[in-house]
Amino acid sequence: MTFSASAVLIAAELLTPNCLGNAFTVLPELRLSLDFNVGAGCEEGPWLRLPSVRCAQDDVLYSSGARPQNPCHPSNPHKSVIFAAVFFLLSKVLDFLLLPLVWLLFLLVAALLSGRPARRRGLLLAALVLLLVGTNGALVNEALLAWELPPVPPAAVGHRPVGVLLTGITQVSKSPHDRVYLQHGADRLTHALWLYRAGRIRRILISGGSGAVREVAHTEARDLYTLLRLAGVPARDLLLEQRSRNTRENALFTKELLHQQGLDTTVVLITSAFHQRRALGCFRRVGLHPVAFPAGYFSTDRSLAPTYWLIPDADALSRWSLLLHEISGYVVYRVLGYA
Repeated sequence: MTFSASAVLIAAELLTPNCLGNAFTVLPELRLSLDFNVGAGCEEGPWLRLPSVRCAQDDVLYSSGARPQNPCHPSNPHKSVIFAAVFFLLSKVLDFLLLPLVWLLFLLVAALLSGRPARRRGLLLAALVLLLVGTNGALVNEALLAWELPPVPPAAVGHRPVGVLLTGITQVSKSPHDRVYLQHGADRLTHALWLYRAGRIRRILISGGSGAVREVAHTEARDLYTLLRLAGVPARDLLLEQRSRNTRENALFTKELLHQQGLDTTVVLITSAFHQRRALGCFRRVGLHPVAFPAGYFSTDRSLAPTYWLIPDADALSRWSLLLHEISGYVVYRVLGYA
């Protein structure tokens, strides 16, 4: 599921006192091309031509002294970087192997190729059980409810100097690249904006390069930076970290950037609820003191209705994949000492 950048701006408008069309007039440093058709009540919003959005480089604080030549793939001669690259590629292989759909296809192909009737029946029965469990929306929802951290009231985070917004909610490989494509979990962005507008955090640090294997046109952090600038957040209140490719690097490079800026190590950590356990572990491991603010829930409220328990849900397979990926990632990070 994707959303246009305009949809985010409409959501952001709910958190701001004025209509966004009017708010942009106080942002001359953003060279925007906007066509307005806004009435007195702001019933209609601006049509944004994002190719013309260009932020001055000195408005952005990078996590290194010089702007990287390619922020998605920074070069580093140290062996640790080689290990990080291998770890990154192996994580992609593990993602593939943990897909329930891959298991299902394996069982069906094995049954088709099996020459023994008894073994074929056993493989088909296993495939049927996997299909029934994998498409049961109630079972995966109960598992997600047990794994995801519960919502946190904004007042519980207190007042902090920095909120760290982790990426992973945009499609940077989608073309054309003149706009931002948001995916499920985009309320990471709106929750960060909510905390900022409520005065709970004074600055937003966006952490995330690209989780893609191939080179992409721009980083995920840059996408969210663009949307937050369009939502009226001043450049001085935004920090940008574009080198990280996984949660451990999020923590390492965030700590580096906080140290460079002389900021407190107690931060509000804004990421999806299913990802909070691993993220909290990584940030604590590097010496930071994160305060969790979960967002992007994949679970729903529990129900006693028969449809909740009995009706198959095709989306359940993808949610199982997500949950298995995260649990396995958490276990691997614990074993490696990353979390």
